[in-house]
Amino acid sequence: MSEQKNKIRLFEQQEVRTVWDEAAEKWWFSIHDILVILTDQPDFQKARNYWKWLKNKLKGEGSELVSHTNQLKMQAPDGKMRLTDVADTEQVLRLIQSVPSKKAEPFKMWLAKVGSERIDETIDPELSIERAIQNYRRLGYSENWINQRIKSIEVRKALTDEWDKGGVKRGQEYASLTDLMSKTWSGMTTKEYKGLKGLKKENLRDNMTNMELILNMLAEVAATDISVVRQPDGYEANASVAEEGALAAKVARQQIERSTGKPAVTPLNAKNIHGGLLANEQGERHEPD
Repeated sequence: MSEQKNKIRLFEQQEVRTVWDEAAEKWWFSIHDILVILTDQPDFQKARNYWKWLKNKLKGEGSELVSHTNQLKMQAPDGKMRLTDVADTEQVLRLIQSVPSKKAEPFKMWLAKVGSERIDETIDPELSIERAIQNYRRLGYSENWINQRIKSIEVRKALTDEWDKGGVKRGQEYASLTDLMSKTWSGMTTKEYKGLKGLKKENLRDNMTNMELILNMLAEVAATDISVVRQPDGYEANASVAEEGALAAKVARQQIERSTGKPAVTPLNAKNIHGGLLANEQGERHEPD
């Protein structure tokens, strides 16, 4: 844990202790603090007893939520660092569903709405693209940038289709190839790139300039076209193709930098690039999406 924040605004502006896990790139939330809010029970011991009762209830129902929670040291009301039961974002949402609270109802309704939307998008993928466009517009992204971003999704999908054909495993191997390509064309792994831009959980591509998006797409388009011709089989063969495709983007980046006299890869993120509504919204949001 290289960074810790003990307070964020969540659930009707009440404070919940949190810890940012940089390695896993996710937030851990104090279960006790969430239950204090959901149950309207500010008494520490009573909230603690409720959690004990709820854990036993969930175990009896066969829920895996309790076994997947964690413990981290957080600052207690008396100022001392004590081990505290914590949950990540997904576990918090599952916890909310288990608590009979009026304050939990808005979250339950939101979960149902999101689930319905995802089913609709599975049937008609264009809906997810249209929803993404509307969200980007709402956040203040320019139309030119949005067009590039939507195109980048198409380009990425074509590349991952090739990886699937070549036997690349989703998850770790996908991430490894993505890191390889990023390191080759930009000089940084995905994690290093996000660090340059001051990002944590946020999507890296959503925080790229037009130039960065174009260079990244060039790497992926080149790798896709090479893959179509060579038909690589297995991780190592696909890694070779991915690196070769990314080299094309590296050459383009270096030529652009020589011509302009400035770096093509920058620390600018979405708030710096687009400003406006996006800056305000992200400035008020203490936990990443």
